[in-house]
Amino acid sequence: MSSSKGGLDVRARIVRAAIELLASGGRSAVTTRAVSASAGVQPPTIYRHFGDMQGLLDEAARETLAGHMREQATRALTNDPVEDLRRGWDLHVAFNLAHPDAFALKYSAPSGAASARVIHESVEVLKSLVLRIAEAGRLRVDVARATDLVYAAGTGVTLTLITTPPAERDPRLSDTMREAILSAITVPANGESTNGSPGAAPGADRVAVHAVALRALLSEALDVLSPSERQLLSDWLDRLATARSHA
Repeated sequence: MSSSKGGLDVRARIVRAAIELLASGGRSAVTTRAVSASAGVQPPTIYRHFGDMQGLLDEAARETLAGHMREQATRALTNDPVEDLRRGWDLHVAFNLAHPDAFALKYSAPSGAASARVIHESVEVLKSLVLRIAEAGRLRVDVARATDLVYAAGTGVTLTLITTPPAERDPRLSDTMREAILSAITVPANGESTNGSPGAAPGADRVAVHAVALRALLSEALDVLSPSERQLLSDWLDRLATARSHA
């Protein structure tokens, strides 16, 4: 029992050392010698736990991103779900820019079930933010499509910024993309038009927004409809939610 626990402690020390080296010096800093010295282990111990240094790099990147996602999942939210998504975008981009090697390892060439799990957890956190917008009656498209759009745009912006020398980066790129996506998937609050002046959305848009909202809230009425009735209503709501794009 004690030897098993000791093995876990050694593994955790190695991963922690690799995470710190990756954050401070990038991928090239995570060497066998540096990790061994920082973790207080012999080089063969690293290979026994991770196979090779690439395996350790992958684990360090996964843990770096997983820690960030845990913080995002427990972040305090406000009464404005759109603003919460906006802030979540900013925090996510800023974190990845601060940890470019971890981002590149997991998003440029994701490998293995553990990597896929971290990415899935990231998408689930994003989906929960988008779902709140739908429940508030402010989402133009269905939750799945909106989540995919935000995720793809955010990942693309981050990768573009990371691969651009800092002195050449467009400081407004992330903000511009963020607002374009938010404009495409959300409707303004309080009946305002997209330019901030009073105005009514087209009929198809209003129907779509309410259909998306009701679709998002169906899980709260599980005891009202039978499974077949819920499925039928879901199909109708999906059609109404996408009607504006075919109008």
